[in-house]
Amino acid sequence: MENREIERKWLVKQIPENLEKYKCLLIEQAYLASSPTVRVRKENDDYYLTYKGARQWEGNSDISHTEYNLPLDKKSYEHLREKRDGNLISKKRYVIPIENGLNIELDVFDPPIAPLVVAEVEFESEEEARAFIAPDWFGEDVSADYKYKNSYLATM
Repeated sequence: MENREIERKWLVKQIPENLEKYKCLLIEQAYLASSPTVRVRKENDDYYLTYKGARQWEGNSDISHTEYNLPLDKKSYEHLREKRDGNLISKKRYVIPIENGLNIELDVFDPPIAPLVVAEVEFESEEEARAFIAPDWFGEDVSADYKYKNSYLATM
């Protein structure tokens, strides 16, 4: 299924309290290629193969790209996971609802990437993404910084 993903990403200055009250996804992902990006992901008990197209640049921002997600079964996921380049990424993703029907996806990474924590917000349009005012507990906007892309983090 093709999907246009428009998102921004921030470092986090302070993790919100009471995370246990939000939906939590246990995510494990492995990268098979980084250019183009091809990954396999386990999200709780669901499995996917994802292809991410080239990002669309708007000025100095790197917030939009085409993404295809295809369902996998557990056996196929495990087979492909072993063919990964680099580290297996494991993280907890807390889904925090905010205004205008948006959600903050707060990713708390496990070792070897811990103690990194990032927040992502997906938008319906690039205009909405550019107009978004981040909460005070967000830090630096790293949307255009490749060092915070999961495909790069897997190589560390």
